[in-house]
Amino acid sequence: MIEAPPGPKSRELCAQLARVEAPGANTLGAHDEPAVVWAEALGANVVDVDGNRYVDLTAGFGVAAIGHRPAAVVAAIALQAGRLVHGLGDVAAHSARIELAHRLAALAPVDSPRVQFAISGAEAVEFALKTAIAFGRGRGRKKLVTFDPGYHGLTLGALAVTSRAEFRAPFLDHLSPHVARLPFGCDLTLVEEALGDAAAVVVEPLVGREGVLLPPPGWLAALAARARSNGVPLIADEIFTGFARTGLRFAVDHDGVRPDLLCCGKALGGGLPIAAVVGRSELMEIWRRSGEALHTATFLAHPLACAAALATVDEIETRDLAGRAREIGARVESRLSRTAAEHGVTLRGRGALWGLELPDSLVAKRLIATLRARGYLLLAGGAQGRVAQIVPPLTIAWEQLAGALDATAESLAEVLGGPTRSGAHAP
Repeated sequence: MIEAPPGPKSRELCAQLARVEAPGANTLGAHDEPAVVWAEALGANVVDVDGNRYVDLTAGFGVAAIGHRPAAVVAAIALQAGRLVHGLGDVAAHSARIELAHRLAALAPVDSPRVQFAISGAEAVEFALKTAIAFGRGRGRKKLVTFDPGYHGLTLGALAVTSRAEFRAPFLDHLSPHVARLPFGCDLTLVEEALGDAAAVVVEPLVGREGVLLPPPGWLAALAARARSNGVPLIADEIFTGFARTGLRFAVDHDGVRPDLLCCGKALGGGLPIAAVVGRSELMEIWRRSGEALHTATFLAHPLACAAALATVDEIETRDLAGRAREIGARVESRLSRTAAEHGVTLRGRGALWGLELPDSLVAKRLIATLRARGYLLLAGGAQGRVAQIVPPLTIAWEQLAGALDATAESLAEVLGGPTRSGAHAP
């Protein structure tokens, strides 16, 4: 470390930002601890404006699955920028959009697939919900069955099925009242009771932001079977888990589930904003009409983002990053399971998505601050902010991962009052 983070330049820039950017989205205001301001990132490394270098164990909210600023993606963006920077949304297509639609239809575990592009994960969820609602209207079905905890985005439609009450509270009067909330992993008899007038079941195959929770063995497959037998579309939110993060191409693949609507994003764009819904054609046909599109956007299937996504998918597939995610998971579990158990901490996860459930949010904050001072970036999730999440790029060097896990084990012992061991690798 050149400067103890956040350094003076980061602090000053955070103060500047707080004076001009709206509060709420900006969590860097005067009443919050200033954050590290990023200047540059490459691979698994981030450099801040004070010159400090870190290993990024957040992968930029999971976006940088193939690393920050990957060469293949940068080259694809540059090539596309020399041809076409902006298209015409739903009015005129371009070749990268067509190619990416074919790729996603071929990769997603969805029968008779059709693709709808989006700009963000929340918008993909919005589109999936609208599809299910429109499909169910003619059958008198309007209820959305969702699970707690679960995070599906903060736009008005997606917010209705996001579990955290503090997110929903200011907007309750404008959220759909037709939502049934059930515990994630609950007894399926509760699901069966809720399916009678349901338009859709919305689920994260592995809960990500809200605590890194795996479903009970067989639960997801049984849920899908119940939904299918009752004629209720299953929406799988794979925004966080899709594209090899959990050790297979999609998290539903661990249970052999083929959802009716699959939402993907984050890692798809290699750093550029793009998302998509892959859905069964029977459901997607409800959008067929003459005249204006009922759901579209100016930057739909943006040419640069499509080119980046094609390069990203190629990297994930040709480099078998799903296999590498499984190896990351094996190393995380091997290195941290004993330390976690010794300190009464729960370690859980799959592939390259892991969480350490700590006693409370204050301990989580101390762990994250301790690791940041050692050169490692983590985030905490869950409604109580006490699950430290280990979400590295799938391309992280083994030496970097070993250093990160050693540092995590030592920092965990330190913040929980146990002995520490020296010798953690440098970032």
